[in-house]
Amino acid sequence: MTIVSNYRSVLGSSKRLAALMAAVTSAVFAQPADRRPQIDVESYRIEATLDPRLQNLAAKVNITFVPQEDRTLSAVFELNNAMNVASVTDGAGRPLSAARQQQEHSVRVTFPEPLAKGTPQTIQFQYDGRLTGQEESPVYGVRFASIQPDFGYLLYPARWFPISGYTTDRYTAEIRITLPAELRAVSSGIERKEGNTYIFTTNRPAFPGSIGIVSGAAQRVSSGGITCDVYFRGDKASMAQPVGEEAGKVMTYLTSIFGLPPSSNLILIQTEAGAPTGYSAPGLLFLSPGGIGSQPQQRVLANQLARQWWGNLISPASRNHLWIPNGIARYSETLYQEHLNGPNAVEPEVRDLYVDALTVTDVPLRQASRLEDYSPELVALTGSKGAAVLNMLRWIMGDEKFGKMLKTLTDSYANQSIGSDEFRKIAEATYGQSLQGFFIQWLESTGAPEFQLEYTTYRTAQGFRVRGKISQDLDTFRMPVDIRIETEGNPEEKRVEVVGTSSEFIVDTFGKPKKVVIDPSGRVLRFSPEMRVAVAIRRGEQFAEIGEFNEALKEYQKALDVNRASSLAHYRVGEIFFLQGNYQSAANEFREVLNGDYEPKWTEVWAHIQLGKIFDITQQRERALNEYRQAVRTKDNTQGAQEEAAKYLKAPYERPARGN
Repeated sequence: MTIVSNYRSVLGSSKRLAALMAAVTSAVFAQPADRRPQIDVESYRIEATLDPRLQNLAAKVNITFVPQEDRTLSAVFELNNAMNVASVTDGAGRPLSAARQQQEHSVRVTFPEPLAKGTPQTIQFQYDGRLTGQEESPVYGVRFASIQPDFGYLLYPARWFPISGYTTDRYTAEIRITLPAELRAVSSGIERKEGNTYIFTTNRPAFPGSIGIVSGAAQRVSSGGITCDVYFRGDKASMAQPVGEEAGKVMTYLTSIFGLPPSSNLILIQTEAGAPTGYSAPGLLFLSPGGIGSQPQQRVLANQLARQWWGNLISPASRNHLWIPNGIARYSETLYQEHLNGPNAVEPEVRDLYVDALTVTDVPLRQASRLEDYSPELVALTGSKGAAVLNMLRWIMGDEKFGKMLKTLTDSYANQSIGSDEFRKIAEATYGQSLQGFFIQWLESTGAPEFQLEYTTYRTAQGFRVRGKISQDLDTFRMPVDIRIETEGNPEEKRVEVVGTSSEFIVDTFGKPKKVVIDPSGRVLRFSPEMRVAVAIRRGEQFAEIGEFNEALKEYQKALDVNRASSLAHYRVGEIFFLQGNYQSAANEFREVLNGDYEPKWTEVWAHIQLGKIFDITQQRERALNEYRQAVRTKDNTQGAQEEAAKYLKAPYERPARGN
């Protein structure tokens, strides 16, 4: 494993998720246009029989819906391509025409007569199919369903039952899962059992339909007033207690922000490699082995458990408003880290959040439906930029009013959908001022400002005066920006309302000014030379993750065009050359790392280790030993660097066998 992957694991769940999603950039199926659906699904009655030995599912699904348009002639339901539809019938049992649309993982049902708007209708699907986990997923490269002899999971995004209005159309459900006697089903809702059939009933509109198939008894863990039933298996069984305890702590903290959760207790279920790191369903949390980890993954838990409120209790009115649940879930990671470690500890995390947000600058937040489900662009836009918008809004409103706003939102929209305009109205009512300009800038516009500063200092009778101008190139931009005047005495701070492309300010100081700093705490999502370097490197990393090395090198070169001394950019270039077997070029780049700015600091120790590997490969053992010794002298143990260096001091690095 390269240091790219190792270092990302340090950065937390959002980076692991982004890395996972980067693997599906070009092959994710296209989402339908974000428009009003033709139908509103009210309820499901699902009867499914699972045969784990054959990894088969057979289902009969009754769907009750209300046409939203007059004279509705057809309706489209998303359904996993692995499901073979035997029949679709209407409420009277008459067959309906059903056409498979493979590319969209969907079925178009055509009605013999136009349906009247507002009149409830019921149709029935009967189908079966195998779900081994190896089938083509509705989201390429991400495994959402798998039936194995001793475990299984059927997640809502797998479209294992027919879905209309994915993630936006709320519904009630009665789900009946029949299994062999040695297995049991766990899911959302009120549970009862009839023989080997598990029945789950959900009476409030939500998104039920994620099922865990487990064996044996749960390990029950109580923490912070929350009880977790944990179904972990194999080498992850020992993590049930610590993960359950941390989940309880996270839920307790999030309850203090968002109010009572939709479910007072939790069920934690292990999935498998290839599944999402974490997936939250009402009252359930599905975790992959990586999401469980060797110690509780705080960021994964904070992000996914926040979705008990945002996404489950409250859903986006349409996919153009995904920034609300995704942004709040991503920002919950930061809030929880701040709760644990204090405000100063999360400053680097906020900067990293802003870097992610700026990797997508050509799509407004309120046009998220243009992007593909689970794509890195959607993750960066709705998750990272959504969280960045919330961080800026919190700064403008203040902590008290921001917290009050979040609680008002959950009180007002529980078991409902919410759009950006409703969100803004509650923010304005809480803040007491119009925030229209802020929301237009960050939700409906693209790009970010890059500030330029000009100023002159004058002596006055009372001290000094700084007269200056802040310039940037977004004509419609309006936002408060802090400036700090560093003086020979105490610094002076002032908030300037930056409006349009040029805004002037005057600040009087007692001490002689030495320096003027714009946005000293990094509150505003903006470009700067340093940020452009970081954004280009992040984009390069995304390309490198999916093997698009030429595109990655172009992005790294953009970073080096801005800052030739960027150790991280040189390291990433060296890493690609190393993977390609171009050892001389790789060695040149790792040498440039050691001549650079050492940002981040770990680049030094790992550059020495990589040089050592190159010298071992080229049979220059003494030179390799010298590099490993220099790595040890740094005393930097980022991602086990010291253990790595010690290992190769004992025995030379050997190049892995290469394919044809």
